[in-house]
Amino acid sequence: MSEKIEGIAASAGIAIAKTFILRNPDLSFERGTVDDVAAEKAKFNDALEVSKKELNAIKETAEKELGADKAEVFAAHLMFLSDPEFVGAITSKIEQEKLNAASALHDVSTFFIQTFESMSDNAYMRERAADVRDVSKRLLAHVLGVSFTSPASITEETVIIAEDLTPSDTAQLNRKYVKGFATNIGGRTSHSAIMSRSMEIPAVVGTQTIMDQAKDGELAIVDGLTGLVILNPSAEEVAEYKSKAAAYKEQQEEWKKLVHETTKTSDEAHVILGANIGNPGDVTGVVNNGGEAVGLYRTEFLYMGRDKLPTEDEQFDAYKEVLEKMEGKPVVIRTLDIGGDKKLKYLPLPEEMNPFLGFRAIRLCLERQDIFRTQLRALLRASVFGKLRIMFPMIATINELREAKKILFEEKDKLVAAGTEVSDDLQVGMMMEIPAAAVEADRFAKEADFFSIGTNDLIQYTMAADRMNQHVSYLYQPCNPAILRLVSKIIDAAHAEGHWAGMCGEMAGDATAIPLLLALGLDEFSMSATSILPARSQLLKLSKAELAKHKETFLNMDTAEEVLDYVKTQMI
Repeated sequence: MSEKIEGIAASAGIAIAKTFILRNPDLSFERGTVDDVAAEKAKFNDALEVSKKELNAIKETAEKELGADKAEVFAAHLMFLSDPEFVGAITSKIEQEKLNAASALHDVSTFFIQTFESMSDNAYMRERAADVRDVSKRLLAHVLGVSFTSPASITEETVIIAEDLTPSDTAQLNRKYVKGFATNIGGRTSHSAIMSRSMEIPAVVGTQTIMDQAKDGELAIVDGLTGLVILNPSAEEVAEYKSKAAAYKEQQEEWKKLVHETTKTSDEAHVILGANIGNPGDVTGVVNNGGEAVGLYRTEFLYMGRDKLPTEDEQFDAYKEVLEKMEGKPVVIRTLDIGGDKKLKYLPLPEEMNPFLGFRAIRLCLERQDIFRTQLRALLRASVFGKLRIMFPMIATINELREAKKILFEEKDKLVAAGTEVSDDLQVGMMMEIPAAAVEADRFAKEADFFSIGTNDLIQYTMAADRMNQHVSYLYQPCNPAILRLVSKIIDAAHAEGHWAGMCGEMAGDATAIPLLLALGLDEFSMSATSILPARSQLLKLSKAELAKHKETFLNMDTAEEVLDYVKTQMI
């Protein structure tokens, strides 16, 4: 008899295949000391080198398959394996306490994991705990000489069942054989979910119990459209889902026909569908999926995974490449959003209790103007190669926006005076991700050429709920009336000054949120490239004028649940 397990739909599509249960290897060991310290150090160093080689190979594969931004997590893993505080502490325990390598590694990694996890209000630090756990598991396996099953070893069609998939697990998935996966834990913004969407592998996460219920080698259905997993399905259920899978494949083929279409609603209103990218190589996916813009280019990936700051010319080349590849379509490039929660080993920053709300983004750039001015010069020089939109992140006050613009125009004047051409068609805008700025949107709109709403942060800041914390994840509510009112206020403020408003958070590509955002008058929706064609297909069937009539109704509802029910019954 079949078993149905509900979870979170993380990546669209339907998979039917036998299960492959990805279990953690047995990494148990006897705690003890050694007589030959030199031999034990050599064993640890050998394990370290093997782990580095594996991670470098995984990183290269991930860069080719997923793009540099998704592969950046492996640069973080490699940094741990070269971190003198981490590696040095393990070596020190072997030398001074004569602990065997496994015990020394366990003690040091446990200390790091517990330290990071104790920062319960900090999503970034808890992600670092996951990184240490992932790296330490690999390292310990090599110290112990234990082979562990790699997803890359799968050579027949399967559905992976796991507690969770680490970034290194996900990056090794071979799309030819891995047809889908389901996990006990995770959400739509977890590493595995984001990567699965990039790879177009159907996925259901957060089932809580699937590892206890699934048996190795049994048939399973993963419905990434609704968030359902069916174990040991009946012949009728298999037939039903084969039909659904075929229908979905047909739908995808229909979507492909829209690649060269402009995005219009049923009443001929035009909106722009763009994509979020992390490096110039990602533009291919934008173009292949019919993107009408790059709604967010995260420039911090130019700065990560290297030993020193990128030069002005290195940045210029990257920005120029993106602008040229987009062939005159708008490209919104966000200035450096790093510091505090995203550390660079070559850029010492103060330790902070809550770096996610700390010294980062525009706050760092305004203090480190040497870094900021270099980036702005590169952007200004590249502006003549396309339609550039410069965007400042993490703006909280009018003075921050004014100071950032002042520095930008100082650099522009210097370049022009030196005979360097700069585009006349240059817009300067800001991310709307801090509630204080959203409340004052009407004032910011007088000084910014556009707004791009970063809903991932706007939601968690407004709701005071870390979206990566499972205990409060229920508060991560894109369709909460409070969030919708802030979004409405931002859009209205931009329009009142004759400007456009876009969105570059997860919400922009959410099929349930799209009718709400269209009703609110959003001009640009920026999402993952693979979401563009489904969104275009949906928008073709929606009437902006009709949906706008619902605006006051849903803005005045009490709960997110009421809004979601209203969208599904009245607006789609």
